[in-house]
Amino acid sequence: MSVTLDDVRAARERLDNPSVVRETPTDSCHSLSELSGAVVALKMEHLQRTGSFKTRGAYNKLVQVSSGAVERVVAASAGNHAQGVALAATTVGLPSTIVMPRNAPQAKVDATRSYGADVELTGDTFQAATTRAQQLARGDDRLFVHAYDDPAIVAGQGTLGFELYEQVPDVDTVIVPIGGGGLIGGVSVALEGIAPDVRVVGVQAAGAATVPQSLDKGAPVSIDHPDTIADGIATGGVSDLTLGLIESHVDEVLTVTDGEIAGAILLLLERAKQLVEGAGAAPVAALLSDELDVTGETVVPLLCGGNIDPARLQEVLDHAMADRIQLLRLRVRIDDQPGKMADISERIAGQGANIRHVRHERAVHDLDVGEAYLVFEVITSGRGQAENTVAAIENDGYEVERVN
Repeated sequence: MSVTLDDVRAARERLDNPSVVRETPTDSCHSLSELSGAVVALKMEHLQRTGSFKTRGAYNKLVQVSSGAVERVVAASAGNHAQGVALAATTVGLPSTIVMPRNAPQAKVDATRSYGADVELTGDTFQAATTRAQQLARGDDRLFVHAYDDPAIVAGQGTLGFELYEQVPDVDTVIVPIGGGGLIGGVSVALEGIAPDVRVVGVQAAGAATVPQSLDKGAPVSIDHPDTIADGIATGGVSDLTLGLIESHVDEVLTVTDGEIAGAILLLLERAKQLVEGAGAAPVAALLSDELDVTGETVVPLLCGGNIDPARLQEVLDHAMADRIQLLRLRVRIDDQPGKMADISERIAGQGANIRHVRHERAVHDLDVGEAYLVFEVITSGRGQAENTVAAIENDGYEVERVN
């Protein structure tokens, strides 16, 4: 199996229903341009109806299904492919069953059902969900739609390459997230065919990075339990098809940490006013990393998904704010007497910081009888206010330890 430029062109002709696949905008981002030394244009693919690019491949696949040949569509996904297949299947008049891991974000499960699919939760990984879906797809009247190991899927995702190049014809580098490799496989085929001088850079989350090892080995390498906040690219492996496309058409593959991804999510919220999931923020994390030099270039990071679970968003924001010392956890040793909490709270308020939570800890082995710890979670404006807050408490004679 492989995918050609003509395959991507044919897919684009089929994507003629804007209620399923719409043209998403690009927008320049002055803040990211200043931080990276490049001219940055964000490709807003998270603004697709389902919140990701996955409708492109799913619709290209299912619109080619002969009437009456298939009675039900089956797929496995952690979320974004699920929604794409559900919407595409409903649009072409086919029922669908989507198998998702039990730990899939509830927002993605609910959205998949809202697009008309029956959802079954099985296992804790994408691989386990895939195994179950393949079992359900047995029979001549059922069609299994793989998330990335399918030329029609890859060709559909590749239409994004045509679209972004038409919007930013002077682009030098495109940064694409990699899960199973379908998106970067299709986009790289499209760009090499129409703009061979454009550099295509792939990015994986460090806790789910299988492509560097696969490239070294010359064959797909998988991991059983990907560990990353970027669940949209936590497939745990690529296929022979997508690895071959990456080897042939992709210039460079980088990895980024979850901390870098969290920082990119927060930065996009603050500076670009865009809410994306971890997979969508990974290209921006790569853009800002020390591993990629884009000085003086025009760069397009693909914001490929915006389906982030509210609980995960809170976790990400807390982590990123802690890195910036905007979320400060302090443990203050006190004599366990009335008024101590009020006294320290007054010192914190005096610096303009805000207390979000506070608790007593008394059953701690290093405390003497009559002592306690007060643990404060404080919101600050940043490093300067945080340092002044700690100093104000210490200057009043308290022992203070920062615990995050």
